[in-house]
Amino acid sequence: MKAIKEETKSLDGEQEDELIERKPDLTANEEKQVEERGTPRAAVVYETIREEGEFEMRRSVSALAWSAFAAGLSMGFSLIAEGLLRTHLPDVSWRPLISKFGYSAGFLIVILGRQQLFTENTLTVILPLLLRKDGKTLFCVFRLWTTVFLANVAGSFIFAWVVSHTDIFSPDIKHTFQEIGREAMEGGWITIFLRAIFAGWLIALMVWLLPAAETARVWIIIIMTYLVALGGFAHIIAGSVEVSYAILTGISDWSSYFAGWMLPTLLGNIVGGVSLVAVLAHAQVVSEKNSGEKAKKKSN
Repeated sequence: MKAIKEETKSLDGEQEDELIERKPDLTANEEKQVEERGTPRAAVVYETIREEGEFEMRRSVSALAWSAFAAGLSMGFSLIAEGLLRTHLPDVSWRPLISKFGYSAGFLIVILGRQQLFTENTLTVILPLLLRKDGKTLFCVFRLWTTVFLANVAGSFIFAWVVSHTDIFSPDIKHTFQEIGREAMEGGWITIFLRAIFAGWLIALMVWLLPAAETARVWIIIIMTYLVALGGFAHIIAGSVEVSYAILTGISDWSSYFAGWMLPTLLGNIVGGVSLVAVLAHAQVVSEKNSGEKAKKKSN
């Protein structure tokens, strides 16, 4: 098996003989099955995400903008699904345990539909930047982040405006939307910033888990975004729909939105996605690569 063969390269003499003795007697077909069913190494996941980031940075501004605008609109269904579940459930202590599953709806549409979501990009495009560390890559990251963020927010605002200025939903459901928006803005600047770090961390972890998830992709998305919702963590795009709705219906004002909610949420999502996941993931793979190179030099 490849894993054992690679491991023996870094061993010598008695250790190598001991490892080979522990190897079960498998046929070539059985060894192939083991390799196919094995979990990809961190380096494989890293390279998959890095390649995706490289591809996204090569896309035109218009292609990124339209995809991100669609994602902003799609994220509105997180508010819709959670609001509908919350309205139709009894007002008891366990209601959030079920209603918060609705929060996953927008993420499922966006991620499975391959639309551009800002918090996903805090991981995918940072890996190429950490690898090259040059001005050209930094500019590409800044261009992508700016385009996707602005288009996401525009889409989320238009979705909130349509829902708040039409009679699509009954007054009871609209009142629930208001409550969700009001709750999203609760807490001071530092509290929202810390909540946003956790949200950025969880979403970036979700991106890291997806390449190896295979048939469990849907469940990975649901579980990770459900944790964001249940923990009351602040997500810049899903939250923009909620907070925009609250402002458009008179619950709050735009100054509170930009200075009191958007700024700490944006910064927190970036910190959580970049420093706690992208940097640590990068460090893990680089350390593994360096260890492998040292082992090869010793064997030579």
